[in-house]
Amino acid sequence: MKAIVQRVMQASVTVGDEVVSSIGRGLCVLVGISRNDTVKEMEYIVRKILHLRVFEDDQQKRWSKSVVDKQLEILCVSQFTLMCTLKGNKPDYHESMAADQSKVFYEEFLSQLGKAYAPEKIKDGKFGAYMQVHIQNDGPVTIPLESPVTTQKESQKKEADTKGLASASSCDGTT
Repeated sequence: MKAIVQRVMQASVTVGDEVVSSIGRGLCVLVGISRNDTVKEMEYIVRKILHLRVFEDDQQKRWSKSVVDKQLEILCVSQFTLMCTLKGNKPDYHESMAADQSKVFYEEFLSQLGKAYAPEKIKDGKFGAYMQVHIQNDGPVTIPLESPVTTQKESQKKEADTKGLASASSCDGTT
């Protein structure tokens, strides 16, 4: 599971001409769900989003308060393109969870965020819709998060790809 967390002054999601969700100061989180994600990955990302210290305290000391500490809102947007791998210049989305499963997983993710924080502070876009996300990034502060299992699987895949390239080059006589 991956998330791109942005500290924002305001953010909103529009579908067509309709604003479906908006927040003031807080976090806008783009969420990518892998086909291999489980509740364990979800819990990790929820915990990180809620406790990530990207806000200042009352004395303006930076990096000392979380969204929970400041009682701010979170706008989440499901974004399967975060699970993209490139095949040459073409995006490949085979690592993304299938849409029907992903919708259920994403809804549970939103529910878990609400249970761990405050349901009324959690907003989201419209799953599967063509959306425009309007973000006024604050700082700018943008933090990428990945669950450890996703990171481990990607490292293993890269290692396997590297070994495959090394084998191919040694087989054809090139160095």
